[in-house]
Amino acid sequence: MLLDLRYRLEYALVRLIVALVRLAPLDVGVAMSAKAWALIAPLNRRHKRAMANLAIAFPEKTEAERERIARAMWANLGRVMAETMQIDRIISEPSRLEILNERMFNRYRDKLGPAIGVSLHMGNWELAIWPMTSSGKNPAAIFRMVKNPYVDTYLRNARRDLYPGGLLGRGHDVEESAATARLITDYVRRGGRLGLVCDLFDHRGIAVPFFGKPAKSVAIPAIIARRQGARLWMARCVRVGTQSRFRIEIKELKVPRTQNQADDVRTITAAMQAQFEAWVREFPEQWMWGNRRWG
Repeated sequence: MLLDLRYRLEYALVRLIVALVRLAPLDVGVAMSAKAWALIAPLNRRHKRAMANLAIAFPEKTEAERERIARAMWANLGRVMAETMQIDRIISEPSRLEILNERMFNRYRDKLGPAIGVSLHMGNWELAIWPMTSSGKNPAAIFRMVKNPYVDTYLRNARRDLYPGGLLGRGHDVEESAATARLITDYVRRGGRLGLVCDLFDHRGIAVPFFGKPAKSVAIPAIIARRQGARLWMARCVRVGTQSRFRIEIKELKVPRTQNQADDVRTITAAMQAQFEAWVREFPEQWMWGNRRWG
């Protein structure tokens, strides 16, 4: 009873915050959020982690240069926070979303078959799925479930137009994670298109190089693509300027299928992280440095 009351109050607070954010025009609210995050976030302990990660990735840069990247990253995350509450507004204006390599993607769109799209926490990463959505492929995505059931339902419904195939809950423990793995494997086996963000530390993952240092990385996309004969697409969503305008780049990653499945999975996972690294080097201020990556 008390727990349900707490959940309802939390849900009411979330809806109030969303309503307040949406009072302002999209670009105005996003700019205000960016300024607030740039001022406040560096005071958080995650700023120290971001600086440590930047030192690993860019030892050749000065402390001042790494600080500039970190502060620009917090501003970008402030923009993402405001945009999270207004995804519907962004996708209702197609001019805000430019798809690079669209001709290449269109070559496969009508014969895509089962496919896995992988992305990284860059720009506004939720929008990286847009090429599949806009082509009518009804993708689903993995979503970390929110404990509050009212908030969880609200967030899922708010993203229905971006992920028409639905959001599949990712568990909080080993048993729930195993159940999720079975669920998404079955989803792809039946011809589904699935989106995942795969650039964070995964203690059950495979250690492959990332900025020259071994980093345990998510292997489930490689495993499923290898076993189910699915295509594997990589995507990044890069912010253009400081407003809610984006370029989405897509690239197919070849899936080897030799006699050695374990080697194939490692090869795919390493290639995925190598592409992520190349993308991050190009726009370091748009990647989320405050998370664990090297354990």
